[in-house]
Amino acid sequence: MYCENQSSRNSMPVKHSLVLDGEKGELVKESERMGKKIGVPETKTIAALKSHSEAERRRRERINAHLVTLRGLVPNNEKMDKATLLAEVICQVKQLRAAARQASEGMQIPMDADEVQVEILKHNGGDGSFLLRASLCCDYRPDLLSDIRQAINELDIQVLKSEISTLGGRVKTVFLVTTGEGDNGCAARLEVLVSSVRAALGKILDKVSASAEYAQELFSPRKRQRVS
Repeated sequence: MYCENQSSRNSMPVKHSLVLDGEKGELVKESERMGKKIGVPETKTIAALKSHSEAERRRRERINAHLVTLRGLVPNNEKMDKATLLAEVICQVKQLRAAARQASEGMQIPMDADEVQVEILKHNGGDGSFLLRASLCCDYRPDLLSDIRQAINELDIQVLKSEISTLGGRVKTVFLVTTGEGDNGCAARLEVLVSSVRAALGKILDKVSASAEYAQELFSPRKRQRVS
């Protein structure tokens, strides 16, 4: 529907389309209705921009708070910019990690990963003797030590020294073994014995892992195993 609007006698009539406004239930000029529609997206855009600006402000506040914390950890930081400050913090963290590794050298500290290690420390081909270092790291359980003792007794080896350390429910057992002088210490025999020790400790590790998985399968994933 169209209507004419003539402001003066000599002017040309201007036609306006009339459309039904669903909200008002009456006919209105199409230009008015279009203007109303245009205003809604603009309002949403303004609200979105305001929300984004507020989120960005909060993000910058968090970053600045973290930078203040880092500045408290680094001496003589008054003239450091952000990049220099972060580089200095990274350098200090690396130094601390290196110091921690150096301090723990020679200490038998149980690690998070379950593992079995067997290595040859000495092989004297003259008298046939050799020396092995074996270790087992896993979660503690009441029958762990008895299982280790039984596994060693079943092997043709002699235990010279053993050490046990615990930390937070974790256990690491390290022992030195040999067959003594007079034994046939050929390379083939030594290789078989290394494999036997590794397999025996590996069975204990499997038993520990199976027990832990049965008791805690709903609470934590199975630990990663490493045999070397």
